[in-house]
Amino acid sequence: MGAGMSSGRRRVAGGGGGRPSGMLPLLALQVLLEYGRAGASRPPVTAALIAANTLVYLRPGSLDALLPTLDRVAFNPHLIVQFGDLTRFFLSAFYHLSETHFFYNMTSLLWKGIQLETSMGSVEFASMVAALLGLSQGITILLSKGLLLFGNDAAYYDQLSVGFSGVLFGMKVVLNAWSDEFVFLHGMVIPAKYAAWAELLLIQAFIPGTSFIGHLGGILAGLAYLWLKRSFSGPDPLSLLISGIGKVVSWPVGFVQKLFRSGRRQGYTASRGRVGHRASPRETGRGIWRCSTCTYDNSPSTDICEMCSTAREDRAFSRRQHLQAGQNGELSVEEIRRRRLERFSR
Repeated sequence: MGAGMSSGRRRVAGGGGGRPSGMLPLLALQVLLEYGRAGASRPPVTAALIAANTLVYLRPGSLDALLPTLDRVAFNPHLIVQFGDLTRFFLSAFYHLSETHFFYNMTSLLWKGIQLETSMGSVEFASMVAALLGLSQGITILLSKGLLLFGNDAAYYDQLSVGFSGVLFGMKVVLNAWSDEFVFLHGMVIPAKYAAWAELLLIQAFIPGTSFIGHLGGILAGLAYLWLKRSFSGPDPLSLLISGIGKVVSWPVGFVQKLFRSGRRQGYTASRGRVGHRASPRETGRGIWRCSTCTYDNSPSTDICEMCSTAREDRAFSRRQHLQAGQNGELSVEEIRRRRLERFSR
């Protein structure tokens, strides 16, 4: 749910919205239930968005002095267009007027975010949220500018609005775009794909102070995002940028892990070769071959294992020389142990 008000009727107050009451602990409980249950997907971007909105609303400690006040960031099309005020354009979505406003927006974000991020992945979800934020705010400015051309200047000059609901309406459109299900909304059963439109009208009917064009801008932003995804099937540049940043950030950790793994894989090296895992005879570096019986690495100049005297299996003539009458060429475990001891006692 978004909030809007006319600056002529009401001054936008700074700060978070008063002392916390029962709704914030209830929100915290919902987050814990979703992220703490066994087998939960725990999508990180959704959690980060909720945490960011919470910090902006509560303004704990030194953040209260660092964050701009609500009247400095409230969304106003005229101020944004006239002065290029990007602070109002972007930050207004993360501010809320009251605890009720904040609670309903965050519970909606929790429910929609978990479903969308789990299905599309964190990188694409983060890209979608950023796209919906920019699209919804931009479309809202265009709608208010269009109303100005028809003589309605209140939406362009006077309206001050805040809240994450524009993005949430866009997320609802994306979530239900291909759904064949029906939803129960205030006593009505409607197709899920039209739920955002029905909610737009119901919210405006029951809560007149909300920003109608802000919510409408969110719905149109969701439709625009779906159209762009269909038109350009490849990965969008924003997703590639986010993925690239993630790879750069995680590279040092991966490099250190790779060093530790390579160190653990190294075995004990003796004076004439390395005793490794049991493997079939094969050529290694500089022609060295590994015995199939004792896994000793032998010189390429010999066809008999220097450790256990087993013939090199890929040299047929050496195997015939090694086999003796009445023998099958296989050595017992005791014989291999004895020959190893003889080898090391030289």
